[in-house]
Amino acid sequence: MEHTNMLFRQLFDKITSTYTYLIADTKTKNAALVDAVLEQVPRDLQVLQQLGLTLRYSIETHIHADHITGAQKLQEATGCLKILPEHASVNCADKKIKDGEILHLDSVEIKAIATPGHTDSHMSYLLNNEKVLTGDALLILGCGRTDFQSGDAGALFDSVTQKLFTLPDTTLVYPAHDYQGLTVSTIGEEKLYNPRFYGHNRNSFIELMNNLNLPFPQQMPVAVPANETCGSHK
Repeated sequence: MEHTNMLFRQLFDKITSTYTYLIADTKTKNAALVDAVLEQVPRDLQVLQQLGLTLRYSIETHIHADHITGAQKLQEATGCLKILPEHASVNCADKKIKDGEILHLDSVEIKAIATPGHTDSHMSYLLNNEKVLTGDALLILGCGRTDFQSGDAGALFDSVTQKLFTLPDTTLVYPAHDYQGLTVSTIGEEKLYNPRFYGHNRNSFIELMNNLNLPFPQQMPVAVPANETCGSHK
């Protein structure tokens, strides 16, 4: 079935290499933003205005450690609902979305897929069965780290291999970040070429992830507490 009513835009924040996704029904003009960045709210509002869209939802894939969410500011500007994953430890959500639940944006279906591992409450979102917003669970030729924020490498391996890699190979993969200038991939390509997963079993993946020794995100001490209140002002 051809879904011709979905408007889809990928927006980028250079400082944190974060992708924010704008999804809308082109007929009703109702829209959602996924993983909004606080500093980019003016840009996002401008895009909504230019396209004549009404923001209904601000959705998070997880509680981010590298940027502060724009959810609260967007809600103040538009009245949109803040939607967070079911198990996120926040009390600022207007709605918590469960694994398998479908959020209808008129003709656009946004299906939540629980993909814990990077954090314990991570969600990916499948759009009209053709595009998947993978957050930090699956990156293009990579994956999110698992060494803080209740990360669990074994859980991430299971999420990616059992939940995401079972989607059709043609499903387009849109991650929450990219540090190499890549914008989109497919499930088929990631199964074949992603060095974090290809040729690895669960145990070797856990060993690999436990030995990355990455520096912590600069904004983490500020971002995590702020995002636990949906980015509301102190």
